[in-house]
Amino acid sequence: MSGSKEEEKVPGRSTSLPMSRVKLIMKSSPDVSHINQDALFLTTKATELFVQHLAQYSFRKGCGGESNALGYSDLAKAAEESEPFHFLTDILPKKILARDYLRSLEERSEDSD
Repeated sequence: MSGSKEEEKVPGRSTSLPMSRVKLIMKSSPDVSHINQDALFLTTKATELFVQHLAQYSFRKGCGGESNALGYSDLAKAAEESEPFHFLTDILPKKILARDYLRSLEERSEDSD
């Protein structure tokens, strides 16, 4: 067997995300010492469903028939404009040009002086 125990295929328990990666993320919390296999599977499956929902919502709201591609800006727009996804704004900030960022920094320093 080449995979770890949690990556073995169990009938009715297939996942798209690698459970070993989800487990690694879960174990990065200092409060977690042991992860039950059922909890790991359910967390992985819930994560998959959340990512799928975010992608579908972002595609519907962002693409408007322009293309069949989902881009970073579509995800960032969904995070900014939709209350359920608003917690993602720090992870998916809107992209801005460097010159615009530098201009905003200059304005802030002028305002504070």
